[in-house]
Amino acid sequence: MAIEPASGAVARIDALLPQTQCTRCGYPGCEPYATAIANGSAQINQCPPGGSATIRALATLLGVPILALNPLHGVEALPTVAWIDESRCIGCARCLAPCPVDAIVGAAKFTHTVISERCTGCELCLAPCPVDCIELRPTDSKPIDASVNRERYTTHVARRYLHEQARQRILDAKKANAPRDSDSSRMS
Repeated sequence: MAIEPASGAVARIDALLPQTQCTRCGYPGCEPYATAIANGSAQINQCPPGGSATIRALATLLGVPILALNPLHGVEALPTVAWIDESRCIGCARCLAPCPVDAIVGAAKFTHTVISERCTGCELCLAPCPVDCIELRPTDSKPIDASVNRERYTTHVARRYLHEQARQRILDAKKANAPRDSDSSRMS
């Protein structure tokens, strides 16, 4: 598979992926999967949400044979969206951070809900839910444009980064103001 230098190839491959950021391909998101395809360490058939259409597009772009979807990564299925049974939601907020496009809204100790128009059906909210109140339901709405998903994912990552930076500053300040062991031994 001879392709152009990495940055251009990665962008062109990434543009063909559905941007669900579901990790089913074995990579933490669509861009890392695109990078792996570009450098030859991943096959073009590892994206269940993209399915056969994405595999065909990638094969055409890269000039390689079309492959069947690798069943180790999942199966091609009709689009789904997450749905939260609000009567069972305990407001733990564990589903918020994993959602790569911030389609789940709510706050700790309050009921959560899914903005179905934003949900990519990635399934990442299912595992963290301690009461199994989230399920995937079929949707007949047309898939969200990949560029919109990519933009929402970029915003999500930036927001999570800023949140972690703020949290680290608070921890650093607490550590700086904490009494040292030598200080507490002098008090005894």
